[in-house]
Amino acid sequence: MNAVIAKRGLLPIMAVLLLQGVAWAQPAADTALLDMREAFRRNNAPALTALLPRVRGHQLEPLAQYWEAKARLETASPAELREALDRMAGTYWEDRLRNDWLLRLGQQRDWTTFAAELPRYRMNDDRQVQCYALMLDAVSQRQPADALGRQVADLWLAQRDADEGCATAAKAFVDSGHLTSEWVWRRARLAMEAGRTRAVTQAVAMVDAGALPVVNAIAANPARYLDEKITAIRPRTKELVTLAIIKLADGNPDAAALELDHTRWKAQLTQEERSWLWGVIGKRAAQKLQDNALVYFANGQDRFMHSDHLAWKVRAGLRAGAWGHVLDAIGAMGDAQRAEPVWIYWQARALLALKRPDAVAATAQARALYESIASPRGFYEQLALEELGRPITVPAPPPPLTTQEEETARLNPGLQRALAAVALGLRSEGVREWNYTTSLHTVGGMGERELLAAAALACEQALWDRCINSSERTRLTQDYGQRFPMPHQNAVLQRASAIGLDPAYVYGLIRQESRFITDARSGVGASGLMQVMPATARWTARKIGMTDFQPHRISERDTNIAIGTAYLKLALDDFEGSLPMAAAAYNAGPNRPRAWRNGPVLAGEIWAENIPFEETRDYVKKVLANTTTYAAIITGQPQSLRARLGLVGPRSTPTPINTELP
Repeated sequence: MNAVIAKRGLLPIMAVLLLQGVAWAQPAADTALLDMREAFRRNNAPALTALLPRVRGHQLEPLAQYWEAKARLETASPAELREALDRMAGTYWEDRLRNDWLLRLGQQRDWTTFAAELPRYRMNDDRQVQCYALMLDAVSQRQPADALGRQVADLWLAQRDADEGCATAAKAFVDSGHLTSEWVWRRARLAMEAGRTRAVTQAVAMVDAGALPVVNAIAANPARYLDEKITAIRPRTKELVTLAIIKLADGNPDAAALELDHTRWKAQLTQEERSWLWGVIGKRAAQKLQDNALVYFANGQDRFMHSDHLAWKVRAGLRAGAWGHVLDAIGAMGDAQRAEPVWIYWQARALLALKRPDAVAATAQARALYESIASPRGFYEQLALEELGRPITVPAPPPPLTTQEEETARLNPGLQRALAAVALGLRSEGVREWNYTTSLHTVGGMGERELLAAAALACEQALWDRCINSSERTRLTQDYGQRFPMPHQNAVLQRASAIGLDPAYVYGLIRQESRFITDARSGVGASGLMQVMPATARWTARKIGMTDFQPHRISERDTNIAIGTAYLKLALDDFEGSLPMAAAAYNAGPNRPRAWRNGPVLAGEIWAENIPFEETRDYVKKVLANTTTYAAIITGQPQSLRARLGLVGPRSTPTPINTELP
């Protein structure tokens, strides 16, 4: 049924001793370690220092050392911190503490110590640290300052919130004249569009601190600012007007379009500013699934729009069947964005749909684009396979791991620490150590065979999320037994069969929801394998006659599967068997996809790409791609993703909507 772990039996005795022996031998140290976790959560530095000697020699001593040093980061001397780093040498926690210290050193402007520690920092994935480092490179004249300033700008624009490191570096490059104010205003635009007022004010303060009261007024009521008669005649207000129209478009793109069309703004705003704003307005209209979104996009020039605006122009073009707009928007994207599988696929579809005079050349170009991504590994990769007339099948497994490869993984200290942490209930800490060991401890991360061996070790330990994630990092070899495991087979297959659900669909959803972690709990309170919310669990339990249900039982495997599959079946029935709409309902609630289905009848892949919420859009595509792969594994037969996507449009039958469905 599944090629996953069949080739392996129980862990060898030696592996069991390696992974569990320390925990068995040191129950007192385990207790002290868990006490330290609580002290760290309370930021109780004295308690951490007092407890640390009790975990000396423990396998997870580096984690304990990190907690103790982190709590003293602001008061410890460099010598004390270096001693702590030496005690954690080679571990994730050494690099984590050094990351924290480098950020602190940057805030303190202690550039001598920063420069001394930076070469020892292996992860190098913190944008703020990178920005500080680029600033020092400019001082040392290691590279041309203009080029370094552009790198800082790119890092700063990618930051979601206001920060210290990249903002400090950006200010330094602005003051030195190596970064123009246009980049600062671009940062403010993006932050305003994302609704992050603190980041807006941080940016504006760099170039016009006196405008901060106006920025706050714009964030609170953009229409009032734009309606003030004096706004249009004040000098240097065009940047603030741009921010105001961005904010106005967030709630009412049509009102923003009317505002932007006023003569006073046509005269004051540049073509670049107007095009950016039309991109914002078009994006907001497209997210609301308005038919006039493309009209708004057409008022601006693609070359001045942000990458996210272009993505939404493509989506609006797909929804309207306007393939010329699709092709134009993709053509205006930067090289990196245009190389993403989603836009490669839609570029190929547009080339074929336009039926241009050079049909032979267009067909050849489209085929080459499909070939470049065709694979069973993802949503658009699977669709590209089908466009080429190839069914979706499971790739042949790679050559079996050797005994030496397996043993090397079992003896890896970082993987051992990760497994020990998870076994002790420190899952998040264990996951971070695991990810660091596989991806960042050495430059470029583990090699492909090492990753397969690490994934196999995780599967053997039923650490399914690390098994999947580690195996997914391989590019040349693909072990689908690792990538698509099928734990809890009897429970899932029996329950799915009993209520008429495709078990592949259930597995596809669980893989996306929890990665098969039975005690998974989300930030909003969803629990278990199928990530069921408490209110949904209570409603579904009543609906299916589970009279003995208690809230704490939702984390029990069988209860979670019973309730999760029952709700999924109810959603599927409510959406007339549409797999993409039921998946959307499972993620975002049923009322949203009920609204999203209204409008033209669309191919399922076009409907999915137009889902307004990024999380739900990504979720639906991954669940459907997972489902197709699991169906190939379970049946051993070629599968079709497109057949599962179907068509999506307004309700086609008078069947009443199940209004109770939460």
